[in-house]
This record gives sequence, C-alpha cells and structure tokens, in this order.
Amino acid sequence: MISAIYERRSTRKFLTRDISKSDMTDIIQSGMKAPSSKNRQPWKYIVVQGDAKEEMLRVFRQGIEREENECALLPQSKRYIAAAKHTVDVIEAAPTIVFVVNSLGKNEMGEMTPEEHVYEICNIQSIGASIQNMLLAATEKGIGSLWICDIYFAYSELCEWLNSEGQLIAAIAFGYPDEFPEGRPRKRIEDIVEWRN
Repeated sequence: MISAIYERRSTRKFLTRDISKSDMTDIIQSGMKAPSSKNRQPWKYIVVQGDAKEEMLRVFRQGIEREENECALLPQSKRYIAAAKHTVDVIEAAPTIVFVVNSLGKNEMGEMTPEEHVYEICNIQSIGASIQNMLLAATEKGIGSLWICDIYFAYSELCEWLNSEGQLIAAIAFGYPDEFPEGRPRKRIEDIVEWRN
C-alpha cells in the first residue's frame, strides 16, 4: 500500500477501456473499509456509466452555465469556472464516475447547532478517508482516478439529477490512464511538522 500512496496520481486523460464491475466493486468495498467517526459509515456511492453518464454531463454543463451567467452559488470563485469546464471534459473521457454522498449530511446552506456542525465535520472527514481508500485501491489495480470538487459549480443541478437523500460531497472519475504524470511538488516535512516532546 505504501507504493500505491507514492504512485497515485490525479489522472486527467483516460483510455476508452471499460472497468469491470468486479474491479469497481473491489474499489468501492475498499472505500467502505475506511474508519468513520463513531462507526457511522456515512457514505453512499452512486456509480454513473454509459447513457446515464451522458445525461449527467449535460446536467453538469447546464449548472456551470447557470453559475457563469445567472445566480451563482460561488460568486467569488468565477475565476475557476474555466477549470470546472475542463473538469467536465476530463470526466467525459472517463468510463466511470462515482458520486460520493454523505447519507447523514444536512443541507450545507442550512442552520446547524454546534453539535450538528461537529458531526458534519466528523462525517466529512470519514468520507475523505473513504475516497482516499478508493483512490489507492484503484492505483493498485492500475486504474487512474481524479477526485473532483468542481461539482460545486453545478451543485443544485447535480443534486436534483442524482435525486438522493444526503449531502453530495465529491465525485471521482475512474478509468485506465492514458497519461502517467510526474508527482506534483510537496511541501518539505520540516516546513509542516511540529514535533512536541
């Protein structure tokens, strides 16, 4: 697993080769093995392929267009819309998209008590661990992946299309890679670790 951690890359070019249901099941089951706060296991995965993926891409693009031209959820992030459009082009080439939902999640725009807010943070941390497990399992199988947060540029449209209870957290594109990028620069351990004895 250490080698998968070091070899994992964000893949943005995919081959047209499909991923077997068995491999996708293994990847998702790896996500289900992640630790979760109070063992709540707040994750739900919606696997999108084929014709459903084409419909989802249309909805995604509509949401980005609304974000760009009408009522923006993220008005101060307009400079990232071009990157969101590129992300949609990237996932169009990936054979499988997995949407990850916090099945216990609240409306991100709604009011929460301090306790609900802490639960939400803990559940989202758990889901982050689940996503990372899936990325590493895919790497072990020679499958590329891309963790996608640009969903927020089409958030209401994607939520309506998914029609699933809970809070949409992220999407992941999976496919056999058609690129093998070098590792991105990382901060030095000396700059980010504080040892206290």
